[in-house]
Amino acid sequence: MTDAWLAMAGAGDHGIPNGRPVDEWGIRMEGCRPVGASVSRGGAADSPAAIYAVRKYIDWLHKFAPPGSEHMTFSQAGPVPGQGHIAQQIFWYTAFTASLTQPDLPVVNRDGTPKWRMAPSPHGAYWEEGQKLGYQDAGAWTFFKSTRLERRKAAWLYAQFTVSKTVSLKKTLVGLTPIRNSDLNSTAMSEVSERLGGFLEFYRSPARTLWTPTGMNVPDYPKLARLWWQNIGLAVDRSVSVERAMNGLAREMDRVLARLERIGMGKCSPQLNEPQNDNVWLKREGSPKPSLANEDPPGKTISYEKLLQTWRQ
Repeated sequence: MTDAWLAMAGAGDHGIPNGRPVDEWGIRMEGCRPVGASVSRGGAADSPAAIYAVRKYIDWLHKFAPPGSEHMTFSQAGPVPGQGHIAQQIFWYTAFTASLTQPDLPVVNRDGTPKWRMAPSPHGAYWEEGQKLGYQDAGAWTFFKSTRLERRKAAWLYAQFTVSKTVSLKKTLVGLTPIRNSDLNSTAMSEVSERLGGFLEFYRSPARTLWTPTGMNVPDYPKLARLWWQNIGLAVDRSVSVERAMNGLAREMDRVLARLERIGMGKCSPQLNEPQNDNVWLKREGSPKPSLANEDPPGKTISYEKLLQTWRQ
């Protein structure tokens, strides 16, 4: 489970890298100020689309995932596809790709090519063209003014080393964490592409722009991220209903935003909307979106080659 799961279901608004005014977390932004996560304040964290997203996650987790999956941590779950017992992954976290290319794994052929293939991300019933469709980390360096100058200089030199062209290419080949177009388009990457199961084709395609990191609507990531796992975890183990869990998540996110509003921030401090009846917001265009009459339309089988065409457009 990641916050991108709500985006893949279609809970947010149109807009790349993050929906505006409502992002993939379900937080509404007015100008540069977060104004609420709950539907009653114009957000979407407890909207029909968000509830649908988490319900799908829980249904599939209990019906199809390997035994014990609901108790795994992020790090424990990552290597499981390499054990050869998974038919399909719905969400692929690219940080684990390198570990799935090791020659001694049951999911790798004797010649070193993978038995697995990457494919375009699926999306839920509420998703529309123009919305983000996945998550990827975008690395960055932060240097604090409070750090002693000589240490900041040392950190700066190390940062220059890690992002230099020769190092970044090697880092991409080994860890599959690209930061440069020149690395992705290099001859060296082309030579190993058949061992990466579609990884390179994805990163060379426009589709990668739909996989984006957390956006500016989230003013305090550590405080707000913790609430996700606390509330959704209760729904995963079926202690509470999905509706109750998402209502709790939205309510607690609003409390954190309200606290940040009271404390004040350097700029763009949250300024919560006054609560209104949910229908006031659900009748407006965009997110939060009202319930669909049919959240489970018939599935369609699409050939892998046809799916890959979306990466070539």
